[in-house]
This record gives sequence, structure tokens and C-alpha cells, in this order.
Amino acid sequence: MNLRLLTLALGTFAIGTDSFVMAGILREIAQDFGVGIDAAGQMITAYALSYAIMTPVMAAWTSHWPRRFVLGSGLLVFTLGNALTALAASFEMGLAGRILAGAGGALYTPAASAAAAALVAPEQRGRALAVVMAGLSGATALGAPIGTLVSGLGDWRMTMWWVTGLGLLAGTGIALALPRLVGTAKLTLGERLAPLLDPRVAWTLGTTLLVLAGLYTVYSYASVAFERATDGRSDILAMLIAIWGVAATLGNLVAGALTDRFGSRWIINMAIIAVGIDFALMPLSSAALPTSIAALVAWGLCGWGLIVPQQHRLIGIAPTRAPILIALNASTIYLAVAASGVLGAAMIRIVTPYGLGLVGAVLIFLGLVTAEVAHRKIEKPGHGVSDRPGQASSYHH
Repeated sequence: MNLRLLTLALGTFAIGTDSFVMAGILREIAQDFGVGIDAAGQMITAYALSYAIMTPVMAAWTSHWPRRFVLGSGLLVFTLGNALTALAASFEMGLAGRILAGAGGALYTPAASAAAAALVAPEQRGRALAVVMAGLSGATALGAPIGTLVSGLGDWRMTMWWVTGLGLLAGTGIALALPRLVGTAKLTLGERLAPLLDPRVAWTLGTTLLVLAGLYTVYSYASVAFERATDGRSDILAMLIAIWGVAATLGNLVAGALTDRFGSRWIINMAIIAVGIDFALMPLSSAALPTSIAALVAWGLCGWGLIVPQQHRLIGIAPTRAPILIALNASTIYLAVAASGVLGAAMIRIVTPYGLGLVGAVLIFLGLVTAEVAHRKIEKPGHGVSDRPGQASSYHH
């Protein structure tokens, strides 16, 4: 496998681990800083909002920089943010560290996807994106459980130092393995956000927002949504999350190959339908361990299998604007993460934790509607055929 792509994937693995591991150490953070678990949860929100808001800003600011420098700078900021969190003497300092780490992730991840697409031939783009995104999904299978184990051996600060070390290792790999890739022309923030006025882009991002919000509405509260299956045991919950992560990694890689062969439309639609049905059945399937495992495998395979074809669809709309569109998609994902926490907190009192799957299913199936609208906009005469394998259109202001 391409060493350069694996190096990029190591960076997304570090960033993904930082995102997912926090849920497992929130109780320790709350106890250390003397705050409630709900307040400690703002450590996750701060990271997600920073990532979402800063992604288009960072992309506009650094668009003309060489890609290798952007990637290295992103990992440096990410590493400093995690080090600040590990050293935090107060909850406020910890929040500042999370905001800084989120900004670093916002700088790195879109640039990594764009660099991966630039390193391979167009017909291999789906696989290249899948390798890079496998670092993110792999963090759910390996990064989060290992980080939780590290915390158990010491404390939550050791986990943050471990994530810091991952960032340093990835940065070193980028410096040594990645060739020099030129940046694009310098664009203002307004020009960066201009693609949102294109209906093809707006409807595609709408799919990302709805489906990911639906998925994370359950993930954010997995400890209570699956407590009937885990009987409240953290070791069983960790096992379930690890199984989900392995399935997510496989789904991500398989989706890349299928997207290259069949195009993005059918992969997106089939993934949404499958995970939507899975979530609709979750009030029943989450009641027992065997059915919970089956539900999480389907979720991992299909839920994470959506991300690569969504990126492929966006890049196909405007290959020369790939960094902008990938950045907007990444920002949308983290907006969905932030929104899911608020939505889940509001709905959990109405439908109980076991009914959150139904809430997620509604959002997911709404995402199917926006996905089909996006496809029709893309296929409209004069807009090209980017949803088909090996073909792309051009974006014009």
C-alpha cells in the first residue's frame, strides 16, 4: 500500500483518536476539575465547534501554501492543543486546549484528503480517500480503546500525552515521506464559502449534516442507549465500540473500492437506506448483547461507508476546488457532531435513551431525500456526470 497515503492516514488516526477518546475519559476529567459530567462534556463540544468553524477559515487562509507545510502546521497546532489540555491546571485552560486542538484538526484533515486525491490517478481517487479516512474510522477501533486503557493505567492526562505523541509521530512522517505538493490560488473566506451557493454542493452537504447528526445522536449517548445490553459495564461497552470501529474501518475501505467501480450515487443511497433501517430497529436490537453487536456492525459498515462516496461526489463536482469542498464537508460533519449532542439531550427525555435510534432514523432518511436531490442537480444537463465512475464535472462561480 502507498506509504504516503498511510502517512496521511496516521494523521487522521491521531485526530480521530482525539475526537473519540474523550467520551471514555469524561468522568475522570469532571472529577479532576470538580465539575459536573455535563460541563465536562463541553470539552467535546469545544473541539467539535472549533473544528467546524475554523475549517473554512483555515482553508481560506492557507489555500496557497504548499500542502506539506499545511499538513505539518495543522499537526503542530493539534499537538500543542493536546499538550495544553494535558497540562491544564483549570477547566478553562482545558477548554482552551480543546479549541486549539480542534483548529489543528480543521487545518489538517481537509488538506490530507485533498493531498491523497492529488497523489493518485483519478480512477484510484476513491481508494486513496478511503485509506486516509480509514485512519479516522480506525481510531474508533484502536485509538479510543487504547486511549481508555492508557487512562486506566494512569490518568486522563496520560491519554492526552499519548494523543500528543501520535500527532508528533504523524508530523514527522509527513515531513519525511510526503513530496512537495503546490497549493491552489489564494482565496478569500467569501470565495471559500461561495460553493454553498451551488445547489449541487448545498444539497450534498445537507446529506452529510442530516445523516451524521442522526448517527451521532446515538453515539453521543451510547453508554445509556445500549445499557440494557451492557448491563452498565464499561468493559462490555468498550468491546461494543471496538466492534463498531472495526466494522467502520472495513466499511470505509470497501466503500472506496465500490465507489471507484459504481460511482457515488448507489453507494450513498444503499448506505443510507441500510443504516436508516438499522437505526429504526435499534429500540429493539439494543435490548440484548447479540442483537446490539449486529446493529453496531451494520452501523459501522454502512454509516462510515457513506463518507468516502460523499467526498467523491463533492470532488467530482469541482476537482480543481477539492480542498475547498472537502473542507466544507469536514466542517459540516463536526457541525453535525455538535448538533447531535444538543438534539440527543433534548430528545432523550421524550423518547428515552432506547428511542434515540428512531430520532436518528428520521434524520437519516431525510438525508436520503437530500442525496437524491443532489444527484438530480448534478445530473442536470450542463452540470456534468460526477456521480458516475471515472467522470467529473467543473465548478464555475
